[in-house]
Amino acid sequence: MSILEYNGASIVAMKGKNCVAIASDKRLGIRFQTVSTDFQKIFPMGKKLYIGLPGLATDVMTFANELKFHTNLYQLQENRELTPKTFLSMVSNFLYKRRFGPYFVEPVIAGLDPTTDEPFIASTDLIGCPMVTDDFVVSGTCLEQLYGMCETLYKPNQGPDELFECISQCLLNAQDRDAYSGWGGVVYIIEPNKITKRDLKARMD
Repeated sequence: MSILEYNGASIVAMKGKNCVAIASDKRLGIRFQTVSTDFQKIFPMGKKLYIGLPGLATDVMTFANELKFHTNLYQLQENRELTPKTFLSMVSNFLYKRRFGPYFVEPVIAGLDPTTDEPFIASTDLIGCPMVTDDFVVSGTCLEQLYGMCETLYKPNQGPDELFECISQCLLNAQDRDAYSGWGGVVYIIEPNKITKRDLKARMD
């Protein structure tokens, strides 16, 4: 078993029309034993910028704190908001710098550009190799199930409500087929003028 699967996670991000969505499950486990049912895996890094971190729980918290520190430092020095593309480069550089003793996380980034409000989603592996797409990115222990659900249900140019329904169905149905993730979910819909957070109820077994 990979150390990335030790605590379990499922995270998905999707691009819509002038909006993006990012969702994760809530379970923290030690393999098949459930420890917590409200573990945070999605972290705000700017007004319209979020990162989802599946992987080893200790590294998730450490890496999220380090990223928040450096994004705050960037905003103080540059006096402007961090763009998602710049943030992806920052994440990639941090992970590659630690490649011989890596953080066991596989980040998923979702956000809107602070000036143009252009939607952006991307992911990296644990040594920082970036992947930018125009539809959806997935990460975590139920990777294959999420890919199957997203390829079936995803349509381009969805509005915020359609995107919420699509990402929710993908997450809930994928994590039902994975013993390491589940126990509900949380969805963030990022729009130019607002951010909506919704909690999902799911099977509790």
